[in-house]
Amino acid sequence: MTTSALPAPLSSLGAPSMPHLVSTANALVAGDKGLLAIDESIPTCNRRFARLGIAQTEQNRRAYRELIVTTPRLADSISGVILCDETIRQHTTDGDPFATVLMNAGIAPGIKVDRGTQPMAGHSGERVTEGLDGLRERLTQYVALGARFAKWRAVFTIGETLPSRGCVQANAHALARYAALCQEAGLVPVVEPEILMTGEHTVTRCGAVTEDVLREVFSQLHTQGVALEGTLLKANMVLPGSACPIQPTVETVAEATISCLRRVVPAAVAGIVFLSGGQSGDLATTRLNAINAADRQPLPWPVGFSFGRAIQQPALTIWGGQDTNADGAQSAIRHRAQNNQDARRGEYARTTVLAPT
Repeated sequence: MTTSALPAPLSSLGAPSMPHLVSTANALVAGDKGLLAIDESIPTCNRRFARLGIAQTEQNRRAYRELIVTTPRLADSISGVILCDETIRQHTTDGDPFATVLMNAGIAPGIKVDRGTQPMAGHSGERVTEGLDGLRERLTQYVALGARFAKWRAVFTIGETLPSRGCVQANAHALARYAALCQEAGLVPVVEPEILMTGEHTVTRCGAVTEDVLREVFSQLHTQGVALEGTLLKANMVLPGSACPIQPTVETVAEATISCLRRVVPAAVAGIVFLSGGQSGDLATTRLNAINAADRQPLPWPVGFSFGRAIQQPALTIWGGQDTNADGAQSAIRHRAQNNQDARRGEYARTTVLAPT
């Protein structure tokens, strides 16, 4: 796969245009690279710090994110980094905005724009993602801060009667409205409808639910006038529930995932990037490698990764809140990112198999 240079920022182009969106979307999935998500909410980041005995302060969050965005040669395997509202406003110790540091390295800054999930009224056990109110104005601010793409996550739980039609339609509609607003602002929307691993469901049941959800999402995207050529899908792999007694092989997961996506994802979509969704880092990479295996029939879209904890966790453990450990932590970030780039090529050397966590 050939590489694609990141197009110029909007500030130097004037009004948003579809060619600009398409060029940015293509650049995000070019060169066998992927996305790195460091967009955890403040409470989520603090919980991860607490487990490692790291003080839960804004300064420590800033220092940890600086460690990531300044990792040498990160751009060799990472095309975009997803930030949260706190992080996109932060600076390095030298005073440089994180978004500027990333752009100077050839990495596109992205921004998580949803405001999390809330219990869905009238639908016990289901959640709906909020954040559409005031989104147009917030997107304008994020563009000014340097963002080039955005992300919105919806979640779906598999149960005996879940997800309900109401939950699927409500979240798909919100994803489509978000995507339309992003393209209006000149940002590439990353559309993330995640089927959660929680539960005892089989890989077959996950495949059926994933297919149903994606059909509704793409129907809503069409209704809202979203250009698929300037859109990325952040998809879950087709996986059994973490409590399912039957855990299939890596190859079975790859086949189920490919079969599902071929049936429902239009070829016009600029690319698919997988979320890790609670898998261990090695297992997520191994499954990505199987999906991209050289002996498979070519897929209609580039298939990459958008991993967070699956790339970050070893580095966070090494860093432990100590600046003296920064070099080792950055080496771990670079190593995990390179592993996933290898997996995009179908060249990841699998050494161990870890159970889902």
